[in-house]
Amino acid sequence: MKRRVSKLAAGINIIVALFFIFPFISALEFSLRGYGGVGHTFENYFWILKQTNFSDAISTSIKVAILSSVLVLVLVVPTIVHLHLAGRKFHKFVDGLSVLPNLIPSISLAVAVQFSMPGWMQVSYYELSFFNVLIAFPFVFRSLDSALKSIPLSTLVEASDTLGGNWMKTLFFVIVPSVRSATIASVLITVALSLGEYTLATVLHFQTVPTWAVNVSQENLYGSVAISIGALFFSWVALLLLVFFPKVSKRIYRKFQGRYAL
Repeated sequence: MKRRVSKLAAGINIIVALFFIFPFISALEFSLRGYGGVGHTFENYFWILKQTNFSDAISTSIKVAILSSVLVLVLVVPTIVHLHLAGRKFHKFVDGLSVLPNLIPSISLAVAVQFSMPGWMQVSYYELSFFNVLIAFPFVFRSLDSALKSIPLSTLVEASDTLGGNWMKTLFFVIVPSVRSATIASVLITVALSLGEYTLATVLHFQTVPTWAVNVSQENLYGSVAISIGALFFSWVALLLLVFFPKVSKRIYRKFQGRYAL
């Protein structure tokens, strides 16, 4: 029975893999076609690098994604932890509130939040980071909420407090390592949404990689597909770096554990 289930699971995995791999291979082959669809060349990818504002657009997207991730770690993670410790009566309210970014149209969200920002922030593309945190909040909340429910949070906090750990040490050295997978998943979700967000950047007239790609791709059909493949490859590389980050963080924890011990 187990062999049948394993074979069935393997077959499903193969079908799903082919479902995603074949379109990607087809798009890659199309992006490598030469002028008039004759032959194959990397000219379409070199064409991307020659376009104006390419470096500015990718630099803006990376900065916005990094700031969005930092905001999630600094604002959202401690807030959800505090909600589980001292604000349990508000849990259902916040749970329902977290769905609103998915229900409110992006255009309405952009216009409403834009006027609530300070004047100096309204002219800076860094304000997109705050929008990205709002959009990612429904997914981040559920990821961290499930992870925190699966650990004895109160016991860990009490043990850390007994050993003399303050709130920052407890959060950084006890709670976050206990929900490391959920924390990394939250960062991955935020980065992916930040790199792919188009509507907010368009409405607020900021040039990121998605808005730049839409404008430039009108000039070259093969180049537009090359831009999509390149953006997808860049996103994969960024996400893989974040996935392998825990191995580096473990070494950092081991190195400084004795120095900053509770």
